[in-house]
Amino acid sequence: MSVRIYNETQLDYIRQAGTILNETLKMLQTHIVSGVKTKELDRLAAEFIKGNNADAPCKGYHGYPASICSSINEELIHGIPSNRKISDGDIISIDIVVRYKGYHADAARSFIVGNTDEKNKKLLEVAEKSFFEGIKYARENFYVSDISKNIQQYIEKNGFSVIRDFVGHGVGRNMHEEPEIPNFLTRDKGVRLQKGMVLAIEPMIAEGKADVRVMSDGWTIVMSDGKNSAHYENTVIITDKEAEIVTLSH
Repeated sequence: MSVRIYNETQLDYIRQAGTILNETLKMLQTHIVSGVKTKELDRLAAEFIKGNNADAPCKGYHGYPASICSSINEELIHGIPSNRKISDGDIISIDIVVRYKGYHADAARSFIVGNTDEKNKKLLEVAEKSFFEGIKYARENFYVSDISKNIQQYIEKNGFSVIRDFVGHGVGRNMHEEPEIPNFLTRDKGVRLQKGMVLAIEPMIAEGKADVRVMSDGWTIVMSDGKNSAHYENTVIITDKEAEIVTLSH
């Protein structure tokens, strides 16, 4: 397994990509209201990213037709923006990759549209908090499995299921690089983390069982039992101290 180590010049490009991505998500959040079409969110994101001298490489990636992924309720990931309107009480997960001067950052957020119940609020809260539990170990000389273990334990002790079919990954020159970052323990400790590695850590959790299936569009991943899901992701740089999160405001 070959894991890239990035120098400061390269990391600065990744930081800039992350800043643009974070600003894109903040802009989109103001438009996530009942009645808006998901393809309108896609248009807004594409224009905003282009206006910041960057691009959204998801469009065209293995034929994917949009700049963002927009997944609603039981849709876990890779939902294609369309004429579907979001409704009060929906959970919508937005996943975006931004490329700046050839370097990538990747992040996802789940948002609640309007009002919802406490169960949905907790689902989103646990997805987000599990990320922060995981990155306590995203630092030099720990292993990928240390991140995975902490994420899994936090999710499961709060009564939700960890998705096992999809994992986090390295990111940088490419959208997806080594190493894989599972949100659950495996038999493999994974790589030892080194300063200069860049990781996209992305807990994906479910209200019900963790089983998923692919919809007929060939992209959208949904929960087999039809129950709600949530997704929270950031791009982080490994240092000799706390991980640097490049897709959050500082």
